[in-house]
Amino acid sequence: MNRLTAPSQQSKLSKKLVPTSLILLGIVLVVLMPLAIWVAYGPMTNQTSTKAIGSSNNIVFPLMSAGLMTTFSIAVLNRYLSSKKMYFFFWGTGLLMFSMVSLSEIYLSIQWNRWAFFSWYFFGAVLNAAWIGQGTIYLLFSRKWVRFTVPVLLFGSLAALIIMLQTMPMLDVSKFSNNIAISEQYRDIMPTPSKGGVIRLLTPIFNIYGAIALIGGAVWSAYLFWRKKVLPNRVIGNILIAIGATIVSAASILTRMGYGNWWYLGELLSATLLFAGFILASRKTYIQFAHREVKLVSNTSNNYINE
Repeated sequence: MNRLTAPSQQSKLSKKLVPTSLILLGIVLVVLMPLAIWVAYGPMTNQTSTKAIGSSNNIVFPLMSAGLMTTFSIAVLNRYLSSKKMYFFFWGTGLLMFSMVSLSEIYLSIQWNRWAFFSWYFFGAVLNAAWIGQGTIYLLFSRKWVRFTVPVLLFGSLAALIIMLQTMPMLDVSKFSNNIAISEQYRDIMPTPSKGGVIRLLTPIFNIYGAIALIGGAVWSAYLFWRKKVLPNRVIGNILIAIGATIVSAASILTRMGYGNWWYLGELLSATLLFAGFILASRKTYIQFAHREVKLVSNTSNNYINE
C-alpha cells in the first residue's frame, strides 16, 4: 500500500514545492536586477574592507571551484563537439571562463600579476555571465532573435576587450595585497570611471543580461517541464541551475557593495549547484528507469505465461 501511495504523495509535493520554488526564484530575480543597477551606477564609494581573509580560503575555495568548472566546461564542450549545437558552445565557453577566474584568484592570493588580474576581471566580472546566458538564449529563443543577440554579444565583448586593455596601464598596483581577497580590493586597484575605468560601467550590462537569460531561462524551462509533467529530473536540474546562478549574482552584488569576502563561498556554491543541475537535467532519472524496468519485467512475465 505504501508503495502505491508514494507516487501520489510525491506528485502532491511536486505540485506545491516546484511552483513555490519557481515563484520565489522569479521574485528574487526581479529584486536583484534593480539592486544590481543601483549598486553599479548609484552614488556609492569604494567600501573595500581592510579585514584580511584567511589565505587558505583564498586558495581552497577557488581551487575547488576551478576543479568543478573545468570538469563542467570540458563535459559541455564535448557535447558541442559531438552535437554541433551552439548553445553547448556558449555554455562551455562561459564555464571555461569561470574556471579561468578561479585559477586567477588562486594566483593573486600568492602574488600580483597584471594578466592574472586581467583574466579575473575581464573573464569573470565582464564576460562569463553573458556568455553562459547566451547559451540559454540560443536554446530557448527563435533563430531570428539569436541572429540579433549573437553579433551584439560578440561586438560588445570585443569592445570590452579594447577598453579593458586601455585600463590595464591605469591599475594602481601599490594598493594590492596578497593577504586580502582580490574581490575585496579590486575597487581600489582599478581607476574609477571618471578617471579612465570605463570598463566598470560596462560590467553590469553584461552581468544583468546574463543573469536574466540564465536564471529566467532555467525557471522558464523548469516550469514548462513541470507543467507538462515530463522529465522531472530536468525540472529539478533547472531549479538547481537557477539557484546557482542566483547565488553567484547575489555574491557579485555584495562584492560591488564592498563585501567581497562572500565572493569565494558564493562562487563555490554556485559552481556546485550549476554542475549538479546540469548533470541532473541531462540524465534520465532513476524513477523513469525503474518504471521502464518494471514494464519490461511485466511484459516478459505476461509473454512467459501466455506461452
